[in-house]
Amino acid sequence: MIRPTISIVTPSFQQSAYLETAIRSVLYQDYPASEYYVIDGASSDGSVEIIRKYENRLSGWISEKDRGQADAINNGFSRCSGDIFGWINSDDFYLSNTFSAVADFFASHPDTDLVYGDVLSLDGGGKLLNVMSFADYDMNDLMTFRIISQPAVFFRRTAWEKAGGLDLDYHYLLDHHLWLRIASRGKIAYAHSLWSAARFYAEAKNRAHAADFGREALRLVEWMENDPLLRQTYQRNQRRIRGGAAWLDANYLSNGGMAWKAVSRYWNAFCSYPERVLEDRRRLALTLLMAVAPKKAAAIFEKKSINRLAKMKSFQKILEDELIRLSLSRD
Repeated sequence: MIRPTISIVTPSFQQSAYLETAIRSVLYQDYPASEYYVIDGASSDGSVEIIRKYENRLSGWISEKDRGQADAINNGFSRCSGDIFGWINSDDFYLSNTFSAVADFFASHPDTDLVYGDVLSLDGGGKLLNVMSFADYDMNDLMTFRIISQPAVFFRRTAWEKAGGLDLDYHYLLDHHLWLRIASRGKIAYAHSLWSAARFYAEAKNRAHAADFGREALRLVEWMENDPLLRQTYQRNQRRIRGGAAWLDANYLSNGGMAWKAVSRYWNAFCSYPERVLEDRRRLALTLLMAVAPKKAAAIFEKKSINRLAKMKSFQKILEDELIRLSLSRD
């Protein structure tokens, strides 16, 4: 059986601490048909030296100034000729056997344009924080800001081409903008499988620029209102869509430690989409406590984290095994 070619791009800038793990997670996949480009934004932290270690196994790489993450990814995919596309940021990585699972899924679901799986979340030091599990979402879910995790998303090259690639005007929800454009033109599916790991740490974009995600969510709402393929759905569900954007803003603000702002946005979300906020009522309660008694909230959060991790020993073992598999000690 002829297996589809999977094309992967890694955009990177000043990520030498994590870049090698990302590269190895692609090169050490048990899958024969793949191509891989690393697009570096003229890093000066040793990233280029890391890339050169593996250049004989890469389809290609560059290190030059660009206009940001979207520009780097677009540049990478413009060089790709595969059937299935995916990108892995330099501080994330794929789990073993992911490519084979992705290829098998697309082969058995010929009508699917995009598939997503589950993701381990870990801190900068490699400690497991959580498991991001999702559900079977459709375009309406994405429009109300049901977020899927980019490191575990793969899509057909034809879907990328029809959607027009990434929009350079987006820097924080650039991936969600793409998913919406793909979903408005085709079918998305959930694989119910664990495919990747994503890092959450103080310098990461999802923490350091928490407030910017909400602002881009509002931009996406305005775009949906005017997009020809989404306009009618938006008009039917605009309160839920705006409520979902407010919820997303609140969630990022809470994660970024801006408790009072987060509480305000949770209230805005509740006024438009109360069931969404009630789904997240434990997070809301903790955010309220963060605002009035931050030390007590921190103690409760730490206790909950310990209890949560105690229930995830099997996932901790998976993460530990993967980090060993990708370590330099293998060579």
